[in-house]
Amino acid sequence: MKFIVIDGLDGAGKDTQAQLIYEDYKNKGYNVVLRSHPSIDTNYGRKSKEALLKTGKINHLKATVFYGLDVISSVKKYFKKDDIDILIFSRYTLAVVYLPNIINLIIYKIVSIALPVSNYMFFLDVSPDESLKRLSTRDEAEEMFENKKALVKARNKSLNVIYNWNIIDANRDPLTINEEIKKLIKD
Repeated sequence: MKFIVIDGLDGAGKDTQAQLIYEDYKNKGYNVVLRSHPSIDTNYGRKSKEALLKTGKINHLKATVFYGLDVISSVKKYFKKDDIDILIFSRYTLAVVYLPNIINLIIYKIVSIALPVSNYMFFLDVSPDESLKRLSTRDEAEEMFENKKALVKARNKSLNVIYNWNIIDANRDPLTINEEIKKLIKD
């Protein structure tokens, strides 16, 4: 099974890229599963999304914990299934950057050991300004981390914790980004 992860800030284009990769492999006849977290088909995912739409430290913690449980449930359900050729996760381990400093680094290291990794893990690095510009065009309620201060902080923390990820400049158009990702998947 090929395991592909697309992660990054809100507005980086994670779901767009995951969907493009999904369609490419599906059109080639592969059995592909795409999981976007927090997912709406699990109780954990719904609780995470609900907390993201609120404010305060308790909801901040709830959003992160339920998100983690949602990802773990997807790993347990889909990883290493014989009938799946390609497994794509949109959003994976980088939610830990929303935890307080030091704790986020420790939790990330634990998560990176406990959960599967791949050579096909992509961090879509978008500037906070571009992220906000893209988010303003969506017809969705604003989540607690979708403001300039939170995006700057999350981007800096992300770049400090990730290692062995493919960092992709996501300030470009989606098709250019997708071509770069596809080239790296093939190499």
